[in-house]
Amino acid sequence: MRTAHKQAALLATAVLLIAAGVVAVFLWWPTPPNPNTPGTPGAPGVVAVSVMYPPATYIGRSGCTECHQQQHDLWAGSHHDLAMQPADDQTVLGNFDDASFTHHGVTSRFFKRDGKYFVNTEGPDGKLYDYEIAYTFGVTPLQQYLIAFPGGRYQVLSVCWDSRPKPEGGQRWYHLYADEPIPHNDPLHWTGPNQNWNFMCAECHSTDLKKNYDLKADSYNTTWSEINVSCEACHGPASNHVKWAERSARHHSDNDETKGFLFSLNPNDAGGTWMFDADADTAQRTRPRQDDAMLQACARCHSRRSVIAENYQHGQHLLDTHRPQLLTQNIYHPDGQILDEVYVYGSFIQSKMYQQGVTCIDCHDAHSMQVYSRGNSLCATCHKPDVFDTPSHHFHEQGTESASCVACHMPTKTYMGVDDRLDHSIRVPRPDLSMSLGTPNACNQCHSDQSYEWAQDAVIKWYGPGRRQETHYGEALHAGHNQMPGADQPLAKLAADPTSPGIARATAVSLLRDYPTRESFESILAGLKSDDPMIRFAALGSLEMADPEMRLPVAYDLLTDPVLAVRLEAARVLADVDTAGLSEEQRQAIDQGIDAYIASEVVNADRAESHLNIALIHTRRSRNELAEQSYRTAIRINPAFAQAYVNLADLYRATGRDAESLQLLRDAVDAGVNQGVIHYSLGLALVRQGNATQAIDAFRQAVQIEPDDAQFGYTLGIALNSTGDPAQALQVLSDNHHRHPDDQPTLYALMTISRDNGDLEKAVGYANSLLLLQPENAAAVEAFIQQIQAQLNP
Repeated sequence: MRTAHKQAALLATAVLLIAAGVVAVFLWWPTPPNPNTPGTPGAPGVVAVSVMYPPATYIGRSGCTECHQQQHDLWAGSHHDLAMQPADDQTVLGNFDDASFTHHGVTSRFFKRDGKYFVNTEGPDGKLYDYEIAYTFGVTPLQQYLIAFPGGRYQVLSVCWDSRPKPEGGQRWYHLYADEPIPHNDPLHWTGPNQNWNFMCAECHSTDLKKNYDLKADSYNTTWSEINVSCEACHGPASNHVKWAERSARHHSDNDETKGFLFSLNPNDAGGTWMFDADADTAQRTRPRQDDAMLQACARCHSRRSVIAENYQHGQHLLDTHRPQLLTQNIYHPDGQILDEVYVYGSFIQSKMYQQGVTCIDCHDAHSMQVYSRGNSLCATCHKPDVFDTPSHHFHEQGTESASCVACHMPTKTYMGVDDRLDHSIRVPRPDLSMSLGTPNACNQCHSDQSYEWAQDAVIKWYGPGRRQETHYGEALHAGHNQMPGADQPLAKLAADPTSPGIARATAVSLLRDYPTRESFESILAGLKSDDPMIRFAALGSLEMADPEMRLPVAYDLLTDPVLAVRLEAARVLADVDTAGLSEEQRQAIDQGIDAYIASEVVNADRAESHLNIALIHTRRSRNELAEQSYRTAIRINPAFAQAYVNLADLYRATGRDAESLQLLRDAVDAGVNQGVIHYSLGLALVRQGNATQAIDAFRQAVQIEPDDAQFGYTLGIALNSTGDPAQALQVLSDNHHRHPDDQPTLYALMTISRDNGDLEKAVGYANSLLLLQPENAAAVEAFIQQIQAQLNP
């Protein structure tokens, strides 16, 4: 078991003792964080609450307004209030006056009939149908529309209403994927699984949402207590709070510090206020932040994450119910700036503001969600305007948009076509990183006609050459994402750096799995002992680099980690451990952990990906029949899910069922699963059958569909060379090298095939490029170069 001082990251966890239908609540509260480690909570202390309550239930906002009318009035009309509404004349903003919109040859028509709202548009079979609008979804800067389908499904229409004023380009229909056709069999089509409300959207747009998915029937009976994001979505079920209020009114005192809730969102309970010291330019908290309850509550929906527990418990750490996304390539830029939609949390916890104790409600009103003031005055609350809101700091004309704090420190990115969202990592612009990493910066976002070098020269001119020259964690992450030689050293340094954001450190640990060295393994072991559950979670994933027998002694104790996501990951990485030599207690602990992992995947049983994950667990435990069943379930739920076909075909191959493997992949192609990995896997199966000609055709298809996958191009080149066509092989490999200059297998193939075909100078050139990428193999590459040079100069 983890000792008490390592449970600090588990905030406000309730221990429930249930007897005779009565629940006694004991709350764990962290003590102040360590001042030497910003953002790290300290050890928990326990505050016993003697009040006895039954299990809390949802009562609806009508039970809140009697005492909290002011808060209700602020909330009314907010994005939370209008998150989802029945479609009627008061809620629908779009033009349904027989309006039409055409996207890549598909014309959708919006109209009313019998007082109801309809759209005639392309259905799941590619034909046009009339669909009734059931609900509106959101309000500004866009509004989407939900349509009911059989089986309790609601699908989100991809044609949206731009609700901005007309002078800003609004009051029009537009498509979310404006620049690309989305055919009816595409996963992104509005009728497909990726536009399904029940899974993708519902949890965060309604209160007390129960998905209620039936796997056998492949249907939903989704329910909510309130259609929108109401009081109890954030505070938790309020029945016991009402009891507390009634008792307090009678007795005028009560020692229940959370007032009948399982945790408190009162900002005063977090401790401290923001004050300026006499000579300080920036305000500091009078005492450190006491807990992360506010952020954890917001993070449930304002984060890029996946669900791992069906029954959300208010007050728990995010990782007790969700897995947050790390700073993953193609989701975030290498330096942690927003790239894909990540919904604030992952950005904000990178910020120095967060490390210093800033919470969401330091800037945003908790009920209206609006910032307390507009312009630089909000930032001036904590940053002296005579220091920061001056041309000597921002070097722009005072009072202009270019001189605003957010323009430089919170640049926007546009999502969903019209929604400009601020990057909440609140960082200093770094044109120098743009030059080395290709990351964006606020300077060039405004001055898009200028180069990164121009922006960096301006920074040097204004602030001097020493401005922001310190190493940034993005440099290590960029090297790790691209699997650059030697990246394990900066990644290990970042992982151990307590001053760097926890999410960046966790990402560094996750990337060390690609560097199987002793130093990497030691960094991973250190990560397993971190106080940050996100780092422990990432370290467990990287532990897969080690053999199962090496994982067991270091991962076993984390089966009882206080945070659910960590426990589940510990079970997953121990799934293939040989339990023959373990005690009965150890075997049961692993089995129970794996059962819990599978149960967490069943939470998302409506997604093919979850059944794939379950199948992988069964495969690792040599339960091939159960694995096959799970793969088949994944294909039944989503017939377009390529990876299930590929993995099932590989299972057939591994168990001597080669003919079935080949036929399954042919079936996938015939069913229209037109993804590169399907054609690539089919090509490999054809190679095993000795059918090289058809295999090359399959590899070509894979490259055409997904040219950004270096493995596909490399394999096609090797196949061409092996069938006696080195000229075509060299052309394919050369194209692949231009697309992926750091791909080492492609360089090695170019080097050896060029040598074998007499082009010795090119062979040496490729060898020199390979030498830069493989300094650890310098002796072998240099020997090759010397051999070629001897042939060139006999």
